[in-house]
Amino acid sequence: MKIPFTLNGEEIILDAEPDTKLLQLLRDNGFFSVKDGCRQGSCGACTVLLDGKPVPSCIIPSAAVRHTDVQTLEYFMKNPDYADIEAGFRQAGVELCGYCNAGKIFAAWSIISTDPRPSRESVTKAARFFPCRCTDVETLTSGIILAAANRRKRFSEK
Repeated sequence: MKIPFTLNGEEIILDAEPDTKLLQLLRDNGFFSVKDGCRQGSCGACTVLLDGKPVPSCIIPSAAVRHTDVQTLEYFMKNPDYADIEAGFRQAGVELCGYCNAGKIFAAWSIISTDPRPSRESVTKAARFFPCRCTDVETLTSGIILAAANRRKRFSEK
């Protein structure tokens, strides 16, 4: 089946079986920031942005991405928001182990792009559901709060 969609800003058509998971489709095409973790949508290692929302690519059938916009971490790293998040994480001591980076970064982006001044309570509530083994919830919460501050500062300097 031919699957037309936008991948990392480029309109493409990939050939895949409709039930092939997006995770496999991306990895088969060289996008290795998408990690093969739990295959149940709960670990965050395979997270991508699908039409601007973080989703676990391991549970998304390829047919569901027809005419959508998909961004991997490789592409998102060129976004100025990534630099804000990376700096906030570094300031807070958030580990970027390489395995669950996409999940942590896209979760942070989702929070700070919808609420530029998130409360510690709302971030902690959201971060509780992210099953990261290399960073505790409190440190991740601090990193997201700092990322939001970095983003606000960048926008105020324009």
